[in-house]
Amino acid sequence: MYALVESGSITKYFNYPKGFTLGDTQYPADIFTKWSVEEKKAIGIYEVVFDNSNKKDEKWYINTNLSFVFANETVTASYGTAIPKAHADSNAVDEDGNNVLDSDGNQVIDFGLKTQLIKILKQQVAGELSKTDWYIIRNTEKSTAIPSNISTHRDAVRTKQAEMETAIINAADTPALETLYTYTEQGDGSFTRPLGELPTLES
Repeated sequence: MYALVESGSITKYFNYPKGFTLGDTQYPADIFTKWSVEEKKAIGIYEVVFDNSNKKDEKWYINTNLSFVFANETVTASYGTAIPKAHADSNAVDEDGNNVLDSDGNQVIDFGLKTQLIKILKQQVAGELSKTDWYIIRNTEKSTAIPSNISTHRDAVRTKQAEMETAIINAADTPALETLYTYTEQGDGSFTRPLGELPTLES
C-alpha cells in the first residue's frame, strides 16, 4: 500500500499499483515497482508502514480502523485500542437503548463469546460421539454388547466436555477466554492449551 503526500499531508491512497495523474503529469502503474524509494518520494509517493502493535486477534477483539499519519518522512498506519468482544450474553437494544423484541414479544439476546464457544464445543462433542454411535444403534437393535473401550471413551468425552464448559463459564472476561484457548509450547516440544482437548478414540 502506498500514499501520496502533498505539502506534508496525505491526499491519496493506493491499495495496489495503478496509474495516476499528478499535476500535469500522468504516471504509469509500474513506477511503484520499477522506481527506487527515493525516486518515488521525490514526487510524494511513500510506501505505508503498518504498525500492528495494537492489533489483536479478531476472534476475541474488535480492532479499530487504521489511522494514517505522515511524520519524519514516513507514512504509518496504526490501530487504536482494540475492544474486547462481549464475553457474556446481553439483551439486544436498538440505537436508542430500547430492548429489541422478536415477533412474539420475547427479548432478543445478543450471544456473547461464552455461549458461542460452548455451542461450538457441543458440535465438536457430537462429531466425536457420532463416530461410535453405530455401536449404540447396534446394541439397541440387535442387543450386541458395546465394547468396554467404546463406553469408556464416550464417558471420557462427556466428562471432558463438562470440564471444558465449566472452564468457559467461569472465565472472568474476554482475555481469560483467550488464555484458555492459547497454545503454548511445553518442555517436551508439544503445544497445549489450558482448556485441554476432547479425547479421541485413537488416543
